[in-house]
Amino acid sequence: MTSRNVLLIFKSSIMYKPRIYRLSKDYDLVFNILEAKILPRREGRILLELQGEEDQIERGLQFLEEGGVVIEYLADKILREEDRCVHCGECTGLCPTAALSVVRPRMEVVFDVNKCVACGMCGLACPYGAMTDIKLFDPFAEGRTAGTNP
Repeated sequence: MTSRNVLLIFKSSIMYKPRIYRLSKDYDLVFNILEAKILPRREGRILLELQGEEDQIERGLQFLEEGGVVIEYLADKILREEDRCVHCGECTGLCPTAALSVVRPRMEVVFDVNKCVACGMCGLACPYGAMTDIKLFDPFAEGRTAGTNP
């Protein structure tokens, strides 16, 4: 069994259709809603952790895309600038998923992008700007998806 964190963007035209339910029923996937923002008649964004067999996850995500859901992969959005990180550990205390942790006795901060839910706390905590500023829940983002700027 594997796990993947994804951001699902539901445009206003498809927002009220039962897409996530089908992931469980038809694709045997376990899902955990990590965060959600729903703007009536505008857009819905759901940060979702999917668990299941890799091929089932792929098929479930394909189903969503075919239904008009925009999928953004968090692993593609997260970046730690290694040359800026001094391994001070400030980020590790605020990371809710332990995606950032200190390896002892080396006292080295390691980043597991697969555990990251893009909450942005690390970016706020890092005094050296080593973590990218992540903004997934923009209330004015209707129509803006991967590859486009405001």
